[in-house]
Amino acid sequence: MELSSERAAAALEMPQSQKDDGPFTGDGDYESLPPDVSVATHMTAGAVAGILEHTVMYPVDSVKTRMQSLQPDPNAQYRSVYGALKRIIRTEGVFRPLRGLNITMMGAGPAHALYFACYERVKRSLSDVIQSGGNSHLANGLAGSVATVLHDAVMNPAEVVKQRMQMYNSPYRGLWDCVQTITRTEGMGAFYRSYSMQLTMNIPFQAVHFIIYELMQEQLNPHRHYHPGSHIVSGAAAGAISAAITTPLDVCKTLLNTQENVALNSMKISGHLTGMANTFRTVYRLGGMAAFFKGVQARIIYQMPSTAIAWSVYEFFKYFLTKQ
Repeated sequence: MELSSERAAAALEMPQSQKDDGPFTGDGDYESLPPDVSVATHMTAGAVAGILEHTVMYPVDSVKTRMQSLQPDPNAQYRSVYGALKRIIRTEGVFRPLRGLNITMMGAGPAHALYFACYERVKRSLSDVIQSGGNSHLANGLAGSVATVLHDAVMNPAEVVKQRMQMYNSPYRGLWDCVQTITRTEGMGAFYRSYSMQLTMNIPFQAVHFIIYELMQEQLNPHRHYHPGSHIVSGAAAGAISAAITTPLDVCKTLLNTQENVALNSMKISGHLTGMANTFRTVYRLGGMAAFFKGVQARIIYQMPSTAIAWSVYEFFKYFLTKQ
């Protein structure tokens, strides 16, 4: 999840800035999109950035899922992201780190588009109330939280399938085999077993991400012109900090999604693991406090370039549309 449309959407409607001799200033205000740009265009901008964010660093996401395993197979114990990728490619094939990418792309497009539509509507309504139509960090945060509920409702089933297929010795032949097997053996509820955990993780992730990105933009790009370097640096820093802070929740989410058999059997848990409190207890009993930060290196490495690329793509898209 980490989600790009919510981060991209924060920049959609800022108050007009004083003109400055910065890069790409030109005529007109870059931060204020033309009034005739359709909702579909706004949604497309966010969806494109979101799909790129999820896919460009996907192999590292696969490594992160495996590194978060609480009792991994001896053949799937990795010391570094690079070492993990190298071993996976050597022992399981060059395309193995991409397993589950198809369902991720299928989920990311509509999830981010729906997020964008919801975010824009809620943000405008709240901004009118809080700050008479001007930019409000409170409105951004509240709108992002509301839209995250909708986004995760669409994306959560895709996350479950993706992580099941990423695991070492995954028993599923492919996407539809995974979907059918989960539905048959665990029921439809399995696709939303981690929904509350996903929301609990994503809402603080988005709040921290928005704050860090906006703070850095105020320092690096105070006049809010199109400046690729500032968008890359701000996005990367915001993604890294948000990822590190929310890693414990991500570890719990991974356990709920994968229902790691070896770990659950060692705890004599019959059936399926459910509930946030129960999951926190299980993670702690299996590995102590250190277990909550398994895969933190891979999570940060995944998020930094992903969010930097997502912001860069979105800001370029916005700049291009404005100049048209």
